Amino acid sequence: MLRRAGPSLRHFLLERKSSAGYSSYTSEAKMSRPLQARRLEGIDKNIWVEFVKLAATYATVNLGQGFPDFPPPDFLKEAFVRALSGENHMLHQYTRAFGHPPLVKILAQFFGKLLGRDLDPMTNVMVTVGAYQALFCCFQAFVDEGDEKAPKDGKLMSSADWQLDPAELASKFSERTKAIVLNSPNNPLGKVFSQGELELIADLCEKHDILCISDEVYEWLVYDGKEHIRIASLRGMWDRTVMIGSAGKTFSATGWKVGWTVGPNRLLQHLRTVHQNSAYHCATIAQEAVAQGFQREIELYGKPDSYFVQLPKELQQKRDWLVQSLDAVGMKPIIPEGTYFLVADISEFKSDVPEVPDSDEPYDYRFAKWMVKNKGLAAIPLSAFYCGAHKNNYNHFIRFCFAKEEATLKAANDILQKWKREKTSP
Repeated sequence: MLRRAGPSLRHFLLERKSSAGYSSYTSEAKMSRPLQARRLEGIDKNIWVEFVKLAATYATVNLGQGFPDFPPPDFLKEAFVRALSGENHMLHQYTRAFGHPPLVKILAQFFGKLLGRDLDPMTNVMVTVGAYQALFCCFQAFVDEGDEKAPKDGKLMSSADWQLDPAELASKFSERTKAIVLNSPNNPLGKVFSQGELELIADLCEKHDILCISDEVYEWLVYDGKEHIRIASLRGMWDRTVMIGSAGKTFSATGWKVGWTVGPNRLLQHLRTVHQNSAYHCATIAQEAVAQGFQREIELYGKPDSYFVQLPKELQQKRDWLVQSLDAVGMKPIIPEGTYFLVADISEFKSDVPEVPDSDEPYDYRFAKWMVKNKGLAAIPLSAFYCGAHKNNYNHFIRFCFAKEEATLKAANDILQKWKREKTSP
């Protein structure tokens, strides 16, 4: 039990008795006992911290981190300003812990229409501090030590060619498998899972009676006529699926940190327990603005003026531009079907990157560090997305973010063109 130390207790805590009497501890005394909880072992080092620092120090152009450098749409910014400066002063205070009522109501209406079912905004939707916290709530609520996930390895050729092998995937399920985490459209590859692949996953989920945690934050960012299919809409999957979405990716406002989960109450009730005992609450004004953004989009759904129609068209053009730039310098880009990202093969550049004595860093790490320091262009090594057993299979790829202003992509192209001239000059 913790309690405030009064004068006598504080005196007792700061002094100790010895044969010579009492001697005071100094404020400089250091604890000798271990402080780090075991749950932090192995996650204390973070690639994002490392590469954000490198980009800030060396990069002329940062295509590493997954955020746009263009603004959210005007209608969303205007909604935020109205919420901020309007007469409803309660928007500056706490709102309902599990989601601002206007936001959960419009999310229930919107996703209910997409899923073909009636959703209760109070029990089938929960707002989180970004999609990241939604994933955290899922893992804390559903996964115990010793539970298994269903891993999948695959060859990188193009995001369309990367296919699930039915036999291999089935072999990853056992009686200890608790859940599968599905990410479609997929980061980092940009893969959009097909109807057949999702049905395969759904059949395995039913057969083994497991949960599906479906990370769908890039649901509107699909290209080349592809369609995002929500696995919760398939037969038998609603009752075992938690869908996760993100206003940051949906409305190009990643710094607002507004995410949500959609699913059956029997699953979301456990997420609410985690949420109320951790983050508890998401910024009210941001939720109010996102609610107004969805109100606009539900009225324009499928129409040319819809932001959900316009944004993927713009990003597809940016993707194609970056593909051409990378091709020109000799990288081999893998064309993504969705998301902000594309992956490029850097196998042909090993002679450019000096070896680092006594280093066990994968080639893609060394390449990405060399590129940002020597060329001023920041990207992310792909092997960072894989566990130890699979890292070496993907250590010759790096990931670029193309959700950037035209000027940013032009600056990246200038760097790549200069690099090309340097490589081809006598």
